[in-house]
Amino acid sequence: MLAEAAGLTSAEDVRTTRPMPGFDTAAMDGYAVGAGPGPWWLRGVVRAGFAWTGGSLARADAVEISTGASVPPGATGVLPLENAVRDGATVRGPAPVGGKHIRRAGEDAPAGAVLVPAGTRIGPALIGLAAACGHDTLSVRPRPRVRVLVTGDELVHTGRPGPGRVRDALGPLLPPLVEGLDGEVTAVHHIPDHPAGALATAVHSAPHDTDVVLVTGSTSVGATDRLRVLLADAGARWVVDTVACRPGHPQLLAQLPDGRWILGLPGNPYAALAAAHTLLAPLLAGLTGRPLPVLPRIPLTGDIRTAPGRTRLIPVTWDGATARPVGGHRPAFLHGAALADALAAVAPDWRPGQPTPLIPLTR
Repeated sequence: MLAEAAGLTSAEDVRTTRPMPGFDTAAMDGYAVGAGPGPWWLRGVVRAGFAWTGGSLARADAVEISTGASVPPGATGVLPLENAVRDGATVRGPAPVGGKHIRRAGEDAPAGAVLVPAGTRIGPALIGLAAACGHDTLSVRPRPRVRVLVTGDELVHTGRPGPGRVRDALGPLLPPLVEGLDGEVTAVHHIPDHPAGALATAVHSAPHDTDVVLVTGSTSVGATDRLRVLLADAGARWVVDTVACRPGHPQLLAQLPDGRWILGLPGNPYAALAAAHTLLAPLLAGLTGRPLPVLPRIPLTGDIRTAPGRTRLIPVTWDGATARPVGGHRPAFLHGAALADALAAVAPDWRPGQPTPLIPLTR
């Protein structure tokens, strides 16, 4: 069913199965008339959904016609109803010329034309277009399957945290974020830092139809950060090993020998959110065959400090013309991100008012 393709990505080009429109079509209610100057003699009526079987129109012929109906051969245009004067079996009015108010067969697209390239996200308009072209199904790429592993002995998952503990924000945050980036979360597991092999067991026990194992925390080089050791022991292929950004520096991307992707996010909630939008989003786009979006560049104003040698990711509001920082964006604090429209990627050499790339936040 076409409706089941909504939100997925086209795996093949969507082509017309016939010319669009498929026949000469009236664009107005009125009278399809022959080449003469009028008056025209009425030869019948043709309505939408019915074919005209009366042959070609002569110079002095006309037929009453409805919008969307098939135009008889020999018609040179459609005289709109509001411009026509009917007197019994004749009709008068200004003669339409040049096929006026007729949509010619193939005018929108010839048969076999590519209307939508592979890799396009399927929305309501694309579904309607496919139906209009005669398609009953679409070839799609499935959503990448993502398994989320939230690490940390300090995390609690309900209620208020006690001394030395913190409430887990990433377990609730990541599933809707992944869904908004066109992934499918298959499971969320909370993995303790001890025993040391718990993370490796969780990663290697992921089902083989998992495309991405998303690990939060455990990405740095501390005593309890085990992800790098795990990847080295597994013979993983490194793709990204830290990023020169702030926050979110200790993020990583690697691929296991069996093809599964391992993506590591920082344990601090805002840092993880920023890293997900800059690393997870492109990975999921690539797995579905979608091109990366072109980021808008908007003048950024406000009291912003740059970071030497690093790009700062700052939550901002955006009114369409100017972006302004929201504040409240320490690595562990999500207040600014909760109010923001986008993340501004502020380069080390940024100056106030300069256009800055904006990464729209998933809502």
